[in-house]
Amino acid sequence: MSRLREALEAGEFVITGELSPPLGADVAAMRKSVELLGRACHAINVTDNQGATLHMSSMGASKFVLDAGFEPIFQQTCRDRNRLALQSDLLAAWALGLENLLVVTGDDPRAGDHPQAKGVFDLDSTQLIQIAAQMNAGTDMLGRPLVGGTGFFIGAAAFPEAEPYDVQMLRASRKISAGASYFQTQAIFDLDKLERATRALRAEGAWVIAGILLLKSPRVVDFVNNKLAGLMIPPHLVQRIKTAEDPLAEGLALAAEQVAACREICDGVHIMPLGLDEAVAQIAGNQ
Repeated sequence: MSRLREALEAGEFVITGELSPPLGADVAAMRKSVELLGRACHAINVTDNQGATLHMSSMGASKFVLDAGFEPIFQQTCRDRNRLALQSDLLAAWALGLENLLVVTGDDPRAGDHPQAKGVFDLDSTQLIQIAAQMNAGTDMLGRPLVGGTGFFIGAAAFPEAEPYDVQMLRASRKISAGASYFQTQAIFDLDKLERATRALRAEGAWVIAGILLLKSPRVVDFVNNKLAGLMIPPHLVQRIKTAEDPLAEGLALAAEQVAACREICDGVHIMPLGLDEAVAQIAGNQ
């Protein structure tokens, strides 16, 4: 059984970290990241060509995490594959021992490093969640029996700070109905909005893991506010990072404060350290 699921069911406050697979086949740097994240986290979320940029596959890197003795969260986007390939990958992932699944739509290829790539989007994330749930019940999306079903712990993305709020919650509710058991949120900067969303999603039986983005420099702050659609760092936090004598130290302090606050609000945090994997334990309050 998924250790992540066991921890959530036991009422533990879970910590997950984000692993970006390499652009290449050399796994030396990834091995170091896996060791750092694995010691600090309940599970490691392995991204799937994040930002629509080329990396080693999430499935391959997730198997690497598993073989290293840690708990991976296999991330699958709807962007790059049609329904045949998506179902095929789900079957392969389960056969490889990948129990945790996070289903996301995926970023637009036009924003990535291969802008000529064709976005597939044959299915949306809610449909793919439903297919994963059907596979857990022993059938493919057409209802045909599988020779060995799956048992994924299915997660989805949520956007507590996006507007209109009612639309976001309706989408999340549909994902729960389709089979999602937990949500990983976009980076959180407004704790009141996180608390509002957590109450709503818990009422429908889902766990909420809040996204914590390390604002390690003014450059990161500007990138988030200017380049990431649907995400905006509030002015007081922009000011805090940009006027700090040591922006990295201030960013680390802010992230740790956010984690501490989340312990009173939701079921866990997903820490996005932007390459500073060694800081995850500090941010999580584990050292």
